[in-house]
Amino acid sequence: MHPAEEPLKIGAYSFGSRLFLGTGKYETNELMVDCLAASKTELVTVAVRRVDLGDKSDSSFLNHIDLSKYKLLPNTAGCYTATDALRTLRLAREALDSDLVKLEVLSDQKTLLPEPIQTLEAAEILVKEGFTVMVYTSDDPIMARRLADVGVACVMPAGSPIGSGQGVLNPNNIRIILETVDVPIVIDAGVGTASDAAFAMELGVDGILLNTAVACAGDPLSMALAMRDAVTAGRRAAFAGRIPKKLYANASSPTDGLMAPSPRNS
Repeated sequence: MHPAEEPLKIGAYSFGSRLFLGTGKYETNELMVDCLAASKTELVTVAVRRVDLGDKSDSSFLNHIDLSKYKLLPNTAGCYTATDALRTLRLAREALDSDLVKLEVLSDQKTLLPEPIQTLEAAEILVKEGFTVMVYTSDDPIMARRLADVGVACVMPAGSPIGSGQGVLNPNNIRIILETVDVPIVIDAGVGTASDAAFAMELGVDGILLNTAVACAGDPLSMALAMRDAVTAGRRAAFAGRIPKKLYANASSPTDGLMAPSPRNS
């Protein structure tokens, strides 16, 4: 198997697809199901605070997700303190019988940027309680390293603010994180289109998590297909190795050995 095709391992879990999708903002549940299938994702996020995990009725949101195809990743979207996040994920583990969770503790409703101190506090407690923690954070390399040091299974730096569609704004920070953090790195937030996903994967990240870019696209199904292909292409390109950038041209056809041009006839 080519290294670009190897599965992504997060804790004890393994995923063939390196594209993870959220489940919010779709116009209908049917459209969401179609986009999940088109993307070939194997891990889908669910905002615990916005879903009744105890609802077993036919109308339940969770009944639209085929658990034989997808692993659920409960997240703490909407939590602004470590206490709220801890309570939410403990409930999710009981309801879903899974220790794999996505931690996000937000600082405020306008920026939706992560609150670093509360995030680190919650992450350390969750790890001690046996959770497999994937954690949303800023693109600060120091914070990423501290989260890895407390034992999280995956660090998820934001490419740019949630839902902004700006792509990866600070690629150098991502490169530093990749050099200094040993756990998988998954870009979470800010991806707007397929080229953003491909660029992030070419940097060397291990995966992409997104929601808005697909759910709110003009044609969500086509965007799901595009994101699937972009993640695959970007990862393969990362292993292939791009040519160095140069200021001047470099002829595609070699010129060594060519005959000198004949002088003009007088």
